[in-house]
Amino acid sequence: MGVIINILGSGSSGNAALISSSRTRVLFDIGFSKKEIVDRLSQVHAAPETIDAIFVSHEHTDHTLGLGGFCKDFCIPVFMTAGTRSAVKVQENLRSRLETMQAGNPIYFQDFVVFPITVPHDACEPVGFVVIVEGIKVALLIDLGEVTPSICEQIRGSHCLILESNHDVEMLRAGPYPQVIKQRLMSNQGHLSNSAAAGFLASHYDGNAEYIVLAHISRVNNHPDIARLSAERALRARPDRLLFGSQLHMAAQDLRTESISLG
Repeated sequence: MGVIINILGSGSSGNAALISSSRTRVLFDIGFSKKEIVDRLSQVHAAPETIDAIFVSHEHTDHTLGLGGFCKDFCIPVFMTAGTRSAVKVQENLRSRLETMQAGNPIYFQDFVVFPITVPHDACEPVGFVVIVEGIKVALLIDLGEVTPSICEQIRGSHCLILESNHDVEMLRAGPYPQVIKQRLMSNQGHLSNSAAAGFLASHYDGNAEYIVLAHISRVNNHPDIARLSAERALRARPDRLLFGSQLHMAAQDLRTESISLG
């Protein structure tokens, strides 16, 4: 079977990714209602009762909306940082299932090793994830304001890179959001722009990944074609012209991304 990665949806209205090995299924974030998560899992032939754990990156509702409803019906462990746990609203009867994780300390869960990594974002102790399972390394960087040198080092060698490409700067500046929201999104504690993601791909990305997935693309301040073109230009500009060595996928809000199989 190898390792299968399914981005069930990604955007400002909900985020969730399923990584499956030959014997374990783990959800990373659960930002859709229980009904929607169950429906999207069914599209990838994953019954909800077969999910073994949930890892939560931070407390924002586009990453936690379905947590209470899903865990009420399906008794599974949920991993989050202490900061996220203090900020997220979870029904009292679910608290015994919560496991605290800390950036820099790996979690060994069945055949998964999950490394929570510190990311700059306007939340309480947010993290990204590096996942190693069956010799495959996957990096999930969905909400972050910049790719720091520490992040670059920790994601080095990833076979699949899931990277935020949230907004086009000019579309955001000319768009309908209040100025305070625009400033937050463009800050180094906000969200990666197309140009910031492209800058990383051109200059600091190690070039190892077989698949690159652009995620959390704004419906209002971006367009998938613009994000794709920005990333393609960055990859073409590299001396190794990695566009021809890596498959580029676009995560969407309303439907799952094509399954990625590795190993």
